[in-house]
Amino acid sequence: MASKVVPKHQNTESLGYEENVLDVRQTACCVVGGGPGGAVLALLLARKGVSVTLLEAHGDFDRDFRGDSLHPSILEVMDEIGLANRLLDLPHTKVSVLPIQTAAGSFVPLDFRRLKTKFPYIAFMPQTRFLEFVTEEAKRYPNFRLVMGARVKELIEEDGVVRGVRYESKGGLHEVRALLTVGADGRFSRLRRLGGFEPKEASAPMDVLWFRVPRRPDEPRGIVARIARGHIGVLLDRGEQWQAAYVIPKGTYQEMKAAGLGELRGSFARLMPEAADRVEHLAEWKQVSVLAVAADRLSRWYKPGLLLIGDAAHVMSPVAGVGINYAVLDAVVAANILTGPLKAGRVQLRDLARVQRRREPSTRLVQGFQAQVQRRVVAPALDSDQPFAPPLLLRLLLCIPGLRSLPSRLVAFGIGRVHVKD
Repeated sequence: MASKVVPKHQNTESLGYEENVLDVRQTACCVVGGGPGGAVLALLLARKGVSVTLLEAHGDFDRDFRGDSLHPSILEVMDEIGLANRLLDLPHTKVSVLPIQTAAGSFVPLDFRRLKTKFPYIAFMPQTRFLEFVTEEAKRYPNFRLVMGARVKELIEEDGVVRGVRYESKGGLHEVRALLTVGADGRFSRLRRLGGFEPKEASAPMDVLWFRVPRRPDEPRGIVARIARGHIGVLLDRGEQWQAAYVIPKGTYQEMKAAGLGELRGSFARLMPEAADRVEHLAEWKQVSVLAVAADRLSRWYKPGLLLIGDAAHVMSPVAGVGINYAVLDAVVAANILTGPLKAGRVQLRDLARVQRRREPSTRLVQGFQAQVQRRVVAPALDSDQPFAPPLLLRLLLCIPGLRSLPSRLVAFGIGRVHVKD
């Protein structure tokens, strides 16, 4: 069933906006948030014949320093729907091994080459390109509708059930009525707030500064990561540029900014000497983006008529770059479980609860893994000017043949594989 326009005088409960609503559309599922989780969910539902409307608050997908790592599980999902080859025809960088350099030498916490998968690597691709690819594919289906620049103002609730949203766009106020509304609108989720959800927050010892420096064609491809004397830095291959991540102690950005841009350039050049001759390209603070690292999760991801997925349900730390991975896997499970109820015209709380039950164990486990990395690796590394050495337990784990692939499997797939069900 394609999205259809309903006359304004029908089905509009008075919430103070109904006189200003320009049009009302009906759809089976309204997905709020055009990030990886929302876009993939909309595509999967559309290809199964479910009427779906995808609302994205921004006018385009082009935003700096968004996660752009496509893990093996995402590539397997794209392969299962026949899109992996076309996706990987787009420019990207493959990374199979993540070595971290320290004063004591290099160690390799993640090695995807040992995994039994068609895609034993992470594909780094600008998120903009990935989202454009997914939504263009979804547009092939007449039951899919994408609205850019759609800023949700409120939930439509009737008799305790969410029946859709009202959103503002260039022409005024609009309304989408839906059997199910899905919040996939990220770590600052408006639907989480409007739905009255309260997260359980976990502390993080660091924030991350992102910026770019030029990359020479003759330099090695992939990732350079280093921990040295109270500093952590990463260079990510972005073709003609390195995307630089500089990890700093939590809450110290303003102190660093007060010390001046020259201090940042000098500190990063000492940590990453391969980029020392190019840090002068960092000429003003507006070139630096600050990620305030946070992690949290909801005890309940749903209420009648509303489901939250991805960072809207569980904000992930940037450790191992799994945020996109887990948002997409949430989307796959949601599509598998909810397609039948959506096509039947009735989504019950037990259906939404099944999505959370299926995804929550993996999410909680990887958040626990990230917390341990932050506590045992990141915090000690940032808190000391002495040479860093990996924790003994980690070194032992990486030496035992039957166990050394566990971190890679957890990062790549979580608990068990997630497959698209047709």
